[in-house]
Amino acid sequence: MRLLSKGPEETKDIGFRLGRFLKGGDVVALYGELGSGKTTMVKGIANALGIEEREIVSASFTMIVEYSTTPPLFHIDLYRIEKDAELDEIGLQNYIGGEGISVIEWAEKAGRELPEDAIWVELKSVSETMREIIIEGIDEKDWDNL
Repeated sequence: MRLLSKGPEETKDIGFRLGRFLKGGDVVALYGELGSGKTTMVKGIANALGIEEREIVSASFTMIVEYSTTPPLFHIDLYRIEKDAELDEIGLQNYIGGEGISVIEWAEKAGRELPEDAIWVELKSVSETMREIIIEGIDEKDWDNL
């Protein structure tokens, strides 16, 4: 499914709709170039789970931020990961496929660690504010009902 966002607010709105769809055990794999809107998307997802937008910041320095929602939200940022061994060091598998929702920025760095049924979201910069958002793993009929 392809969506077009005309700015950060629309990207957050798309994230919010996606967040309403998610349930415990889901993994959202976000990827796209630096500045494409991955963290903005996470803000929308988190807001759908009752988390204030201001609480969501890039997790680049802590890599994993856990939020006590129901189900729990795990915001994972793999920007600084350089080797597969580092995925084990941060305990990535402890946050995937359990009771929580895992939202992973720079998910392409997780490789085979991600489940086959992950929801893949690619963000592409079209202009300074416009983004093309491609979502795989959600049926368009389900999306239309959100």
